[in-house]
Parts: sequence; C-alpha cells; structure tokens
Amino acid sequence: MRRILVLLALALAAMPAAAQPPPAVAAAGAAFADAARWQTCFTPGEDCTRVIVAAVADARSTIRLQAYVFTSEPILRAVREARARGVDVRAILDKSQARPGRDVAAALARAGIAVAIDVRPAIAHNKVIVIDAHTVITGSFNFTRSAQARNAENVLIVRGDAALAGAYADNWRQREQHSVPYREPAAE
Repeated sequence: MRRILVLLALALAAMPAAAQPPPAVAAAGAAFADAARWQTCFTPGEDCTRVIVAAVADARSTIRLQAYVFTSEPILRAVREARARGVDVRAILDKSQARPGRDVAAALARAGIAVAIDVRPAIAHNKVIVIDAHTVITGSFNFTRSAQARNAENVLIVRGDAALAGAYADNWRQREQHSVPYREPAAE
C-alpha cells in the first residue's frame, strides 16, 4: 500500500502545476499516507466479524456506531464489553431495528449505551464505527451473521487518520440530530 501511495505522490509531482492539487490538499494527502494504516476484509473467505471485534476491543475512550441491521452476537458482545470497561459508547440504528422482535437496540440500552433511532431517511443504511477519534470501520458489511456467513461483503478499517474519523464523527452527530432516543417497548 505504501508503494502505491509513493507512486501516486511521484505521479502528482510529475503533473503540470495546473493539474496538481492545492498545496494544502497535497500536504494532507502526504500526512495521511505517512500516518494512516488501512486494513481490508472480504467475505466470503475472511473472518470480518473477528476483525471488527478486535478493533472494538482496542477502543479506549469513545465508540460511535451506526448500523442498518445489527444482529451479530460477537460484535454486540464486543460493544457491550467496551461499555463495561468505561468506553463512552453511543449507537444510531435504523428504524427497522426498533421494531418488536429486534433485540439489539434493547440489548444495547440495557448495557447503558445511549441508542438513537434514525427516523428521517427511508433507511439509515450506514455501517460505521468510529473509535477513539482516529479509527473508522466502514464498508458494505452489515453487523450480522449473514454478512459473515452467506454474503459477499467488505470491511475497511482506517486507523490513524483523525481527519477521516472527524468527518465520520461529524456525520454521526448530524444523523443524531435527526434521530429519536430509543425507548424499549413496555412489557405486556
């Protein structure tokens, strides 16, 4: 990956000045290339659930999670364990996750995690976890057993890019503004 970024930097340097990015953009790209680490995972064939669980286990201060569908017990367990060790965990889920029979919103709330339901768009299709303001997990991978066992999915984890994590955290806050607090249905 670093070779590709070096070749990209050399190609940019060889470009005419009019075609080169502004200095601030080029500097940001160089800083990104030096600091960020990328990790990919693909199903079928790789254990993306394990990769996500390991990244969540590294969380020390904050987790901001957005999920369209969330049924993965290992990922749920990792998020609850993070909360139990003092990590500030907050989640935004699609409104489909607040329906009766969907247990993850209640399980998160019972673990002391603030859960919001994104009610504004037709679907809140995000699959994002921002960890400690410097790590982003994203991709097509829903946090489900099917994503791991039956589907062709992808996960991208970018570590060490505070600007990218900041952009995702800003989007998380914007979605939170369009969300309502999750309320567990009353027992009958």
